[in-house]
Amino acid sequence: MKKCLKITLTSGVPDGGFRDSVQVAARKMDLEGTVQFVEPNEIVIIACGSKENIDEFLDNLHEGFGVSAPEGVQVEPFLKEKDYRGIFRILE
Repeated sequence: MKKCLKITLTSGVPDGGFRDSVQVAARKMDLEGTVQFVEPNEIVIIACGSKENIDEFLDNLHEGFGVSAPEGVQVEPFLKEKDYRGIFRILE
């Protein structure tokens, strides 16, 4: 079963190394979507993939991927609007 989430990280967002860690983890879990800094203290992640991989990704996200964990995490369902072509991208 496929699942898509929109994850917004606020307050205490880690640095750019965190963004790269998100991308590496998403690719390892065969997820597609994007990660983007929207404001200095806000990251928006769109992640789509199998339910098991999305759940594992979310667990890792709460732990911080080995770096400082984000403080504010909002998760909401997301309807896939476009084709990410099987890739997880960093948007500048």
